[in-house]
This record gives sequence, C-alpha cells and structure tokens, in this order.
Amino acid sequence: MINAAEVISSETSILFITLDSLRYDVARAALHAGQTPHLARFLPDGRWEERQTPGTFTLPAHMAFFSGFLPRLPQPVQPPRLWECRPPAFKTVGPETFVFDAPNLLTGLAQHRYRTVCLGGVTYFSRETPLGTVLPDMFHEGPWRPEFCSPEPDSTRHQVEHALSVAEQHRDRPLFLFVNVSATHVPHGHYAGDSEDSWKSQAAALAYAADTWVGS
Repeated sequence: MINAAEVISSETSILFITLDSLRYDVARAALHAGQTPHLARFLPDGRWEERQTPGTFTLPAHMAFFSGFLPRLPQPVQPPRLWECRPPAFKTVGPETFVFDAPNLLTGLAQHRYRTVCLGGVTYFSRETPLGTVLPDMFHEGPWRPEFCSPEPDSTRHQVEHALSVAEQHRDRPLFLFVNVSATHVPHGHYAGDSEDSWKSQAAALAYAADTWVGS
C-alpha cells in the first residue's frame, strides 16, 4: 500500500495516469493474451484489480478522483484512501492518507510546494468549451492539443513526449503530473482497422498506445 502522506511530505514527484474508459474485462483479456507486457510490470502481482469507479463517465469520475474518491474494490472492506479532503472531526483518518485542507487535491498539493500539470486527452480537458475548462483549471498548467485526443492514432505518443518535456522542465521542484490517456476512449476502432468500436479495438488501443508508450 502506498503511504501517500509520506510521499508528499518528502516532496517526491508524482505521476498519476488514467486510461480513460478502460474496461476491466478488456484489460484482463489483453494481459492474458500477452498484449501488454510492459504494463504488466507495474501491476500489483502482475494482474489488474477489479475496481468500481465513483463516476460513470470521464467528467464525474475525474472530479471524484481529484476530491479523494478513487475507484473502490467490489467489497465492503476497503484499503486506506491515498488522499482525502480534511474530514469532519468525528472521522478518523489513518496516518498513511494524505489529508489536504483544500477543496481539491490539486490545491492541497500546491500548499505543499507541488507544481501541478494536467495533460488531458479527451474533450473534457480540451478547453474548447466552457465545460472543457473545469478539470484543467484545477491545475497550475493544463495544456491541451488536438493530437492528444482519441481520434489521433498516435495520441499517446504525443502525450508522453509532452509529459517528458514537462518533467524535465520541473526537475528542481516537486511535480504532480497527471496524464489522461485518451486512446482507450472511443473512437478506438481504428486500432483494429475497423470503423466500429468494440472490446477488441479497445484491447488493440491498450496494446499499441498505452503499452508501447506508457508501459515502456
């Protein structure tokens, strides 16, 4: 279990990645088929954990993540939360949880000298609409380019290259770098040479985009 309180008190830089809309059954099938060998190195015990997200699509899910509500195990007993907004006095929080006295994680991290950068992929991060500014405006920096979005076959490569540039730019201070990998979000049929999206094309997107560029 990650001791997030210790990580942040030591000002260790953090990379937080979401594989947008990735289904558990697709991820597990791709792993068992040997399509994601690089990602497998980062999985607990080399396998995916089934989790239930607090939101059913990108916007509410990520609002929840940045408020301290990460995907939960499908069981009554849960491990300690990684981070949490300061709770009411009657609630006890374990020492391994990072408690922030702020309305969201990003503001809380900024109070601890972190530079927060968002590399969103899907259109909820695009700034092309007022709604598309809500998530990136929570960060110090929230650049977005059309080539980060899922219709671009090499979207993950563009995101990773930009992420490496950001990491180099902020080498002298703690960094919280968030990357929303869009390749696993529809449309992804092109990864399987198809005009329709399917579980096979999402697996192909995971194998080509995420495993090749994120896992390696």
